[in-house]
Amino acid sequence: MELRHLRYFSVLAEELHFGRAARRLSISQPPLSVAIRQLEDNVGARLFERNSKEVRLTPAGEALRVSARRLLLQAEEAAIEARDVALGSAGRLRIGFVGAMLYRGLPQALRAFQARHPAVRITLSELNSGMQVAELLNDRLDLGFAHTHRVPDELQHRLLLSEPFVACLPAGHALARKRVLAPADLREQPFVLFSREVSPDYHERILSICADAGFLPEVRHEVRHWLAVVSWVSQGLGVALVPQAMRHSALRGAVFRPLDRAVAQSEAYGIWRSGPANVLVERLLEGVAESLAATRGDQA
Repeated sequence: MELRHLRYFSVLAEELHFGRAARRLSISQPPLSVAIRQLEDNVGARLFERNSKEVRLTPAGEALRVSARRLLLQAEEAAIEARDVALGSAGRLRIGFVGAMLYRGLPQALRAFQARHPAVRITLSELNSGMQVAELLNDRLDLGFAHTHRVPDELQHRLLLSEPFVACLPAGHALARKRVLAPADLREQPFVLFSREVSPDYHERILSICADAGFLPEVRHEVRHWLAVVSWVSQGLGVALVPQAMRHSALRGAVFRPLDRAVAQSEAYGIWRSGPANVLVERLLEGVAESLAATRGDQA
């Protein structure tokens, strides 16, 4: 059953006159008659009673008229939705993010994006970098904001942010009295560290900062979220090296001090599936990049 046949049928059911229906459809009368016969053959029932004086719907035609209008409306709505998705004005975005993105301008970027695209439905999942990669590969995410660029060939990545690490200390710690710290100042201190299992990139990066300063940290606690790192430090359970953005976590009891030399940077990446371009993904990536740039400007 073709949509064209249903459209011809629906117009004829309204007009109940082959000539008027053909004019509305901008076709001649014979193709209309042929299309109606083909539809009746397909359905297996007569849809119209016609003679020299009138055309009227049969009971089968009356039943089909309601369904045909509904199907034509659904087809029109589907076409509109497909067009809107292609233009980037509607659709769905499933987004994964690491917790540190909450302090890097992601909420502001999402709010601005949603204001410009109110018909786009956004769902958010806080996931570590490895989980985001897995979800993207299984088509359960459209876009991720992660701490790694080491992704399979099926995924693409884009560097969005590179920022320094800073020292995170309990407010009453002796080192908190210093305005700037050297990484070596943290030698002999118990560390709270981001779990290797959750983010091997960050775990290795922090260990490399310590190694370059001539020591291996005494790791007392490993946790799964950056906010947990800061929280444990605020309770006096150790010191940490954290991305600069975590200064905005506003947890009482934790203070942050810059390091006196350039060290390995904290990086944030957008990651998404390779393949045909997704307009919504491209627009959101641009918005997040702009938001992160503005955040860095405010911190300068």
